Amino acid sequence: MSNEAYSAYEAKAQLSELLRKVRQGQVITITYRGEPIAEVRPVARSETALESRLQDLTERGILQRAEQSSVGLGKVAHKPGAFERFLQERE
Repeated sequence: MSNEAYSAYEAKAQLSELLRKVRQGQVITITYRGEPIAEVRPVARSETALESRLQDLTERGILQRAEQSSVGLGKVAHKPGAFERFLQERE
């Protein structure tokens, strides 16, 4: 993984380009007056990290998981003439 350094001014001016490099796996160091102050690196995403976070929220009582593994959405009731009823209510 390569590491490039940019001043805060350069990073601000070239943010889109720097983010493209980060998406490709590069680590970008941001400097201020020649001193490194921050690193921009790709976020490690994994199913285990998400599962771990969900488990933590469940244990803390913040999240309650559904009993079923997949919950489908039902059909939305369609009532014809809603616009007409709206206009009548406004009169």
